[in-house]
Order: sequence, then C-alpha cells, then structure tokens
Amino acid sequence: MARPVTNTAFEALLRAAGYGNAHAAFARQLNHAGRIHGTWRYDAASVYWWLRGRCPAEHVQTTMAKAFARKLGRAVLVAELGFAAALLAPETAYPSAASHAIDAAERLWTMLARQLGPQSSGTFQRDAALHAALAWRYDLPDETVAHSGRQPVTTADVDSLYALADHFTDLDRRHGGGSPRTRTLMADLLARQVSPMLRGTYTDAVGRDLVRAAATLSGQFAFMSYDAGDQAVAQHLLTVALRLAKAADDRLYGAHLLANLATQALYLGHAQDASRLAEAAIDGAGRAPAAVRARLYTTAASAYGRSGERRACQHALAKAERALDRTDAGSSPRWAAYFGTAHFAGAALKCLSDLHLHRQALRHAPGAVDLANQNARTRALHTALIATIHARAGDIEAACEWGRELAVHVPVVRSARVTHRVHELTATLSPYRTTSQVNEFLRTLPAPTAHN
Repeated sequence: MARPVTNTAFEALLRAAGYGNAHAAFARQLNHAGRIHGTWRYDAASVYWWLRGRCPAEHVQTTMAKAFARKLGRAVLVAELGFAAALLAPETAYPSAASHAIDAAERLWTMLARQLGPQSSGTFQRDAALHAALAWRYDLPDETVAHSGRQPVTTADVDSLYALADHFTDLDRRHGGGSPRTRTLMADLLARQVSPMLRGTYTDAVGRDLVRAAATLSGQFAFMSYDAGDQAVAQHLLTVALRLAKAADDRLYGAHLLANLATQALYLGHAQDASRLAEAAIDGAGRAPAAVRARLYTTAASAYGRSGERRACQHALAKAERALDRTDAGSSPRWAAYFGTAHFAGAALKCLSDLHLHRQALRHAPGAVDLANQNARTRALHTALIATIHARAGDIEAACEWGRELAVHVPVVRSARVTHRVHELTATLSPYRTTSQVNEFLRTLPAPTAHN
C-alpha cells in the first residue's frame, strides 16, 4: 500500500506544472536541468519519496525551483517546495529533557544557519503550542544541567551572550525583524558559538545561566522570525527557548516566552488558543514582579478582546494597568524593561478596538506613541493602528493626519506586521477614496519595505 503524501506543497507544485500524474517526466526534466552538476539519475521513485518526506540536497532543490519556474512562468522560491517545513517538523514537540532541548536547539539552529531565506511554507501548530504550555507548567524541574565536554564555559562567556542578545534586540526594535541578513547573522551565532558552549564543561550554576542566555537568544530570534512573517520557524524557536528556560529554572522568562507564543497565536487568528496560552503564562509566573504581571495581563486582555469577551478584557486591562503603576525597575528582570506605558497603551488600543469601543480605545493614542526613538517598529505599528481606528470611528480627517505621520515611519522598518497594519489602514480607507483627502494620502503612502 502506498504511503500517504506528507509534502503537500511539493505535490501542489507538481500538479500546477502538469506533472501530477507524470512524475517520471518531472524527474527527466530535473536530470536535464541538473546536468551541470554531473549525471543525475532521478526517476519516478525519487519523486515518490520526495512527496513522502525525503529531502534532496540544497542544490537539487534550487534546480527544482528553476524547473518549476520555467514551466509555470513565474519565480518559484525554494521555500515553496516544502522541504524546509519537513525538516522543521520534528522540532515542534516540546523536548522532554534538558539534554533533548540542547539537541533540538543545535539541530534547529544549524538548519537555519544553512537554509535561512524567505518564509518557510510551514504553519503554526496549535496543538503543539498548547502541549508546550502544559509541559512547561507541570513537568518536574531538571535536577541538574551540569555538563562535561571539550570547552570550559565561564560566567564571563555567558555574560557575552547576554550582551549579544541586547544587540540583536536593539536591531530588531530599530529596523524590524524582516531583514534576512540580521536573522542569518543570528542563526550563525547560535549554530557556531552557542551550540559548542552548550556542549562544553560547566557547573550546574553556570549551566543554568548558560541555558537561560541561550533561551534569551533563541527567544529573540523567534520574535524576529514572527515579525518577518516566518511563523513556523518562530514557533519552533519559541518552543526550544521555552524548554531551555525551564532548564534554567527561570519561570518568569518562561512565562514571557509563553506570552509571546500567545501573541503569535493571536496574530494568526487563534484567539481561544491565545487566551489559554496567556492564562498558562500568568499561572506559571506565580508571584511575579509588577512589570512581568503587567506584560502578561496585557497579553491576556488582547486575547479576550479578539474573542469578544468584553468583561474579561476590561478586567485584565485594569489588572495590567495597576501592575504597571507599581512597577519598580530595580526588582524587574532585565528583559522586562521594554514593557512600559506605550506598549500597554498600544495593546489597549487594539483590544478595545476589537470590541468596537473605538472612542474608548483612542484615549490611549497619546500614550501609545510616547516612545523612545529606538522603538521605530512599535511606533509604526501604533501609528498605523491609531489611523485605522480613527477611520473605523468615521473620523477620516484624523485618519489621514495619522496616516501622514505613518508615512514617515514606514520606510524605516522591515516588518510583516507593519505591512499588515498598513494594508488594514488602506483597506479601511478605500471606501472613501473618492474624497480628495483620502485619494491624495493613498497615492503618497509609501509601500512598506519588503520584509524578506
């Protein structure tokens, strides 16, 4: 009995190119196109196994994409072939042990360092996200993470990783996560520098700090991938980071990562799952510092708003605002320093708008753009949102005014999320295109910078 097809992306391309029932013909075309690499002897059996999960070499995939492009009359990206998603699939599961997490991290980072490019064809896996949340919350802590290997690892080595994480975080906020060059640099750093350190020699105390630093870097890489629109990669990186945070025994950073997973689920339209993930993060964080509670309750409010749960949303917003008022920088984790009034206001804008409370939402507009200069992407996201809410409330003049402010920020960042917000604004204003004000604004609004 034939095995089921697992690479549906590759199957769809074969059908579109006329090779759905002509696998041998496609293999002959591939052999002919690849003759510069030597004598290839692919046949229908080769296509059979590619459809069922076997992954050809990178140069073979490149030749495949060119063969499909000639047949279809359009550019075909290697990522469209579906092999990258097949490679990533095993890493979706939450690793059961710290050693398994290190193995999974090394495989994933190495693969991304070699193959990172335009968006992968994988999708967000809801069941895997919920399983990760449960395992992170209820699995027993690791007794020790001490390790004996070739390379001794010191506290100073770990401190350098935190400095690098700060550097990439700053790049992400200033320019967005959509730059492939920046993400390639980060993949290379993780594969070439961090992986050997995780295989080195360290005590339990140094090891906890090391895996925490590795979780921080992987979590930042995940957020950049999410912002770039590469959702499958983002989920895999977050899952690995979540397990590393568990190994570090850092429940607060783990809760933060789980809230990021909730944010990703929400962005992709899975509001109920986002609510569960946010609630698990709040529960797992326990008696957290005020800054952490503010961030987690804000995420929950966003999920409730999208689900239409008005009372739960407003209750969570009130809790977040009270926690924000009590924030003490001296008692907050270093990674929580970014979350302040502007980020809360931006989330309040979005969830109240989702509840169609546009006027109430706009009360948060001034606070949402009260940002430091380095927060260029957040400024663009919030400005686009304010313009869109004004348009939905029927104030077209204010929408265009905020839209002109947005036009200044759009070219500065490469972000799939900013692109999405710009498209939301233009779609909301399109019915008013006949007015000179809207027509002029839409004509002059610059296209968002390509994020891949």
